[in-house]
Order: sequence, then structure tokens, then C-alpha cells
Amino acid sequence: MNVLSVDNVGKKYREEPLFQAVTFGIESDEKVGLIGINGSGKSTLLRIIAGIVEPDTGRVALGRECQVAYLPQNPQFNSNQRVLDAVFAGGNKKMQILGDYEAACMALAEAGGHDAKLLERVAALSHELETVGGWALENEARTVLNQLGIKDVGVKMGAVSGGQAKRVAIAHALMIRPDLLIMDEPTNQLDADTITWLEQYLGRYPGALLLVTHDRYFLDRVTTRILEIERRAVRSFAGSYSYYVRRKEEIEAERANAAQKRETILRRELAWLQQGAKARSTKLKNRVERARQLMSEKVERPAAGLDISMGSSRLGKKILEIDNISKSYSRKVLIKDFSYTMKPGDRIGVIGPNGCGKTTLLDIITGRLRPDSGLVEPGQTVVIGYYDQEARKLNEEQRVIDYVREEAEQIEQADGTTINASQLLERFLFPVAVQYDLIARLSGGERRRLYLLRVLMSSPNVLLLDEPTNDLDITTLITLEDYLDAFPGCLIVVSHDRYFLDRLVDQIFKFEGDGRVSAHPGNYTEFLESRAAGRPQEAASLRQVEEDRGPRSAGQPRTTGKPGGTANLQPETSNLQPATSNLQPSTRKLSYKEKRELDEVEARIESAEARVSRIQAEIAVAASDYVRLQTLTSELESLKGQLDRDVERWAELAQHSDSSK
Repeated sequence: MNVLSVDNVGKKYREEPLFQAVTFGIESDEKVGLIGINGSGKSTLLRIIAGIVEPDTGRVALGRECQVAYLPQNPQFNSNQRVLDAVFAGGNKKMQILGDYEAACMALAEAGGHDAKLLERVAALSHELETVGGWALENEARTVLNQLGIKDVGVKMGAVSGGQAKRVAIAHALMIRPDLLIMDEPTNQLDADTITWLEQYLGRYPGALLLVTHDRYFLDRVTTRILEIERRAVRSFAGSYSYYVRRKEEIEAERANAAQKRETILRRELAWLQQGAKARSTKLKNRVERARQLMSEKVERPAAGLDISMGSSRLGKKILEIDNISKSYSRKVLIKDFSYTMKPGDRIGVIGPNGCGKTTLLDIITGRLRPDSGLVEPGQTVVIGYYDQEARKLNEEQRVIDYVREEAEQIEQADGTTINASQLLERFLFPVAVQYDLIARLSGGERRRLYLLRVLMSSPNVLLLDEPTNDLDITTLITLEDYLDAFPGCLIVVSHDRYFLDRLVDQIFKFEGDGRVSAHPGNYTEFLESRAAGRPQEAASLRQVEEDRGPRSAGQPRTTGKPGGTANLQPETSNLQPATSNLQPSTRKLSYKEKRELDEVEARIESAEARVSRIQAEIAVAASDYVRLQTLTSELESLKGQLDRDVERWAELAQHSDSSK
């Protein structure tokens, strides 16, 4: 059964279309992932479907009595609302009764269990739950709240962190159990264990699901179809994310081949015409007309990709020495007696639950925070690039290009060439028209991409990345991973993105609580395997982990620890651009047989083009005659296929024809 129909929907932003003529449907049990580069309109499309934003064109239709729940990237709550009320607000009668029951139980507990009126209310609500069959929902609610780490349901929403508010919003969306669940970046601000639980829960979810996420493991394990926004249109891929990657690579190769084929034909034809071939009247006119048609045709080329080709500064022998540092806030110990000596080629992933001290460690390393005790000593040649969660250097009232020019007007690339700020922005997918916009007008993902650009402009040799995958689209992440693979410096990354960690790191630091940090050789999947086998690596043996791992040569890409748990989701990097070739026509003369073939091919082309015109005219007349229409359409497709082959052969022969005279 169809729960959603999107018909010819379009939306503009900055007077330019974000997307147009978008049409698709979702069945009642489908799990659909929506992907696309930052700024392509993913979140806008979700808001249109959820009924929050009106489309400029088209319409969205929901199935009869279809209930929709929408989880935004940054959910907003009434700051005076209790967590309990936020979780159960706006649900059906069963949810309302359960919410009242939980509130009454909480009030009774606060009264010491001796309030007669509260005892009576709890009993009455318990009976109501029994009547409506609500105890299964109560068990479900306890499971969801426990797995999401929501323990104090009596606290006001104004007192919880952004990450905890996201968990409350997820719990609310899951408890409603809608027919269509729409989720925008549900994995942001969740730790890896919670993400794993959520993907398993959604995999069993009985309703329809439409989500935007950068987490490729999550996409691959949950979704059954991928929708991609590209070139202002939406294309559907019937399969998992792994299937999408394979099919997308084929499509890009087809686009590149088509563009190269067209350019080859056009190049040969123009070269032949420029030689001043003697007019054989009709034939020459036909060839000129074909050249003009080729030049006017729109050919779909491979999509422009992000280009990260920044240089890095030379790194000396001494990199970073962390000596017995500790840090506490109030009575909470985040880091206790932590020491580590960084080696060349270190690739460290830092994991742990929210609020455990991961960001605090990075802030201490960069000097933003002072430890309560201990020292951090960087080497003299160290240039730290710190990509933090808040993108603190972004001034929303500043123009995009001015923000980049603050760092440098000219930027040296990895190959030693120099480009200006505007060219660099274009390589980071900010066209000239956007470069003079205020940063406030950028989408969340575009801001993060701009901030990444600014960090890399300083040519760092030690990169600290705090949740880099939040708000970055998959295309940007793939390019960033390729860049980091060959990055010659050291890397410390805090992330809950399992794929990102599997791809890039070769040791894991895990915050265990109470200030303890344990070390584990290998990537994230290897850490999970080690933990499952009961072989934890304690923090006291950090130096032993370094020795076991061995140094990684500067600039040497990783060759071990590939992403695990699913098929390799990363297509091999390939050059999809047409190869540069000599534009001068060949001087080889045609043989007698080839001359005759050229004449025959030209005659066939002229005949076929005339027949195509006649068929198209007949199709227009036969619009109501289905049988005739089918016959004409079939003939037209066959004729066009042969015409393409003849034109390609004609181009090969024609480049030599003038020198044969």
C-alpha cells in the first residue's frame, strides 16, 4: 500500500531551483534513504513531505489516515516541559494514558509512596492501560528510553544538553509508531552503541521510513531503496547503499564515455571542416549541420566533485608529548593521569559516550583548555589543524569569500601550484554566485564544508577532527577520507561514525568513565571483535600498543583495517574525465574500400535522418492508436541505435577523407 505520493514537486532557494519535477512514492513497509551533496535540498524536501514547508510546485499526498512523525536535525522543545511529557506528547490515546500513568508513578515516588490520591490515580490509570492493551507499549517505552540513555524523565528540557534533547526527540518519534517516520540525520550526537541499537530497531520497524544520514553502515543495513538528489532532480535506486554505490559508478562511467564519445566525433568533424574541404554541396552542408547539432546538444557529464589537494607542513621528530594530564569539572573526573607520546603516522580514533571528555582532550591538546595537572608539549614544527564541533570561527555576518581570504589570498596546493581564494572555493563546490553570500545563508552542511576548507588552508601536519562526519554529505566524506588516507601527518579523530573510523584509524582510545582511557590496536571493527572476545587493552599499556602497531611512514596510505561488517562501500577512485588527446586530424589516407564505405555510410545517415523525421511526424498523428504507436516507437529506437553507430563510423573515416583526395 502506498503511504506517500510526491508529484512534480519543486522548490527554489536564492531564486534558483533546489530541485524540480520531483516525483516518487513510498510503500507502507519501505525503508528509503535520501542522499545528496550539502545544499542540494535534502532537509527541505523532508520538511515539504512532513507538511512544514510548502512546495513552489507540485503536491504531496499521504495515504488515508496515514500518521507521520518528523525528526528534524535540531529538535526544539519547550524549555519548561519535562522530558517525560516531551516523550509522550501528541500521541494516540494509548500513549496519552501511558504518559499520564508514568507521570503519576513518578509523583507517587516523589511523595514517598504514601499519598492516597496518587495511589488511587495510579490504580485507575493502570486499569485503563489494561483495558486499552497498553502494557506492551509500556514495555516498549522502557526499552526505548533505556537504550537511548534517557534516565531522568523528570528534568526540564531546558536543562538537558543538545545531544540528550536529540535522544528525547528520537524516543518521541519511535513511541508514536507512525505509518511514515521521517528522520533527518538521526545518528548525529549519538554514540556508536546507541547507533547500532537504533539501526537494529529501525530494521524491524513495521512502518515506512524516510531518512537522511551520512552514516553509510546505517544506510546499508537499514534501507531498501536510495533516493539521490542530483542536478536538481531525484533518481531512485532500488536496493541498499552498496547497490547504489555500484550502480552510481556505472552511471558516472556511462556519462564520461558519452561525453568523450561526443567530443571525439565533434573534434574530428571540426578538424575536417577547418581544413577547407571542397564543397560536395549536399554532403558538406549535411556535415556542417551535424557539427552544429553536436555543439548544441546537452551532454550529461560526470558530476563535479570536491577537490581537496591541500599541502601540509614538514613535521619533525618530536610531535606531541602528553604527560600525566588530568581534568575535572565540579566533581566529575573526565581525564585522569593520561600520558601519550605521539609518533609519526599516528592515526588515532577516540570513542566513548557523550560527555565523557573526548572534546575536552582535544581542547587541552590545542591549548584551548588548561589541564588541572600535567603538561602537553608540542614539537617546534607542529602545525595543528583543529576541526571542532561548533565551527567556532564562523561569523555569520561575513561573506563566504572574505572568510577564506582572512586565512590567505593565495593558497599553495599539494603539487606546488598556487590558486586564489575564489578558485579554491570553487573546488570546494562553492560557485562564484555563492561566494559573495553571507555565511548565514549557507545550509548547515555547507557551513561545515566551508569550515573544513579553512582548517585545511593552514597546511596542518597534525589534524584533530571532532565529529567531522556530522552534517557533511557522503560525497564530501568520501573525498575527505581519500585526502586523509594519503595525509602525511598525524590524525586524531573523535567520531561515532563506524565507517569513518574503520577506514582511517589504526588504534582506538576509548573513554571508559571516571577518567580512564583504554587503548586498542586496530580500527573500530577490530576493537569490537577484541571486546567481544574479552581481550580489552588497558590504558596502562598505551606504549605497548604503539610498539605492537609500529610506525607508519609519512604519507603512506593505510593498506589494512578496511571497513568491516558489510561489503566494501567505497568504489575505487577512477578518473572519469575524458583523456586529453591530439586535436590534429590524422594524415593517413583512406583505402579505396574505405572511400566506398564512407560514401555508403553518408548515404545511410542521410536516409536514416529523413526516416527519423517521417516517423516522428507519424507518431504525432498516431497518438490515439496504441498498436501503431508501439510499432513506430520500436522502429524509431532501432533506427536511432543504428544511426549512432553509423555516425561514429563516419567520424572515424571522415577525419582521413580530405587527405585522400
